[in-house]
Amino acid sequence: MKKISQPLIVITGGAGFIGSCFVRYLNDQGIDHIVIVDKLGKSEKWKNLVGKRFYHFIEKESFFPWLKEHEALVGPIIHLGACTDTMENDAAYLVENNYQFSVNLAEFALSKGKRFIYASSAATYGNGAQGFNDDCNQLFHLSPLNMYGYSKQLFDQWAKMQGVLDQIVGLKFFNVFGPNEWHKGRMASAVIKMVQQIEKKEAIKLFKTTKPNQFADGEQKRDFIYVKDVVKMIYPFLTNQVGGLFNIGSAIASTWNELAKAVCLAMNEKINIEYIDMPKELVEKYQNYSCADMSKTKKTIGHHAASCISLNEAVHNYVNHHLLTHCSW
Repeated sequence: MKKISQPLIVITGGAGFIGSCFVRYLNDQGIDHIVIVDKLGKSEKWKNLVGKRFYHFIEKESFFPWLKEHEALVGPIIHLGACTDTMENDAAYLVENNYQFSVNLAEFALSKGKRFIYASSAATYGNGAQGFNDDCNQLFHLSPLNMYGYSKQLFDQWAKMQGVLDQIVGLKFFNVFGPNEWHKGRMASAVIKMVQQIEKKEAIKLFKTTKPNQFADGEQKRDFIYVKDVVKMIYPFLTNQVGGLFNIGSAIASTWNELAKAVCLAMNEKINIEYIDMPKELVEKYQNYSCADMSKTKKTIGHHAASCISLNEAVHNYVNHHLLTHCSW
């Protein structure tokens, strides 16, 4: 292999949605001393790597042996790889894949003095009854609504209990959407599904409310954030020395109706929404509201780095520059 002059940036999940977009962002900054770790399998994730510049690709199963052999070459480790299916019910799989793998990687990074940044999730906040503040002291008061959220919560709590949370960085991603998510199937953002429904001349389908005293149909709210804004927020953590948990969101709660209208506007189509019953298995696992408290993140990385374009701008960019043109980023 070619000799390198600076430490390698390791990105797990680097062929996935946020991971591949972060590789693109790094490339745009002139950075290509990157090692991508992922499990491609039979998925279409490989397409997210086309046109990207990086030093090496490693399949997940070969990662730890490679890491031990090349530890002297390794710099920051950005751990974005995980099962992100909020409907996954195999708890043992989620514990092994999302929790134990993260523990093993964090222990390696800490023992070798490597910067460790990992993906937590807004799913850890559950129904939001305890708010959406990324204060580490609130960790044990949160109640995730699904096993995915709990698998992320487990690692946050492990880091806190081990006394290392202030030495690593956990990023609590809210509802991220944007290019390079086509391989995610049912877990891809609603924007893809809305575009497909419009192209088929169908109505956009949104869930009816299950809490009519709090939300009208389609008026449930989420903190939607464009992936191009997300990767801009990740970047400063590569070089700063902070530790702890940080929200990554827009700090704006938008309704599903607003998202649907933004897609219609981007496609120059009339608004046509149909409200359907929420599947019974989803009712108790559904976040009806989320909104990131971004005060700590903005204070840490600066207001400019933590700023976001509007929902309408983000949807227009995604739909017209990526979905309709079938272009990755």
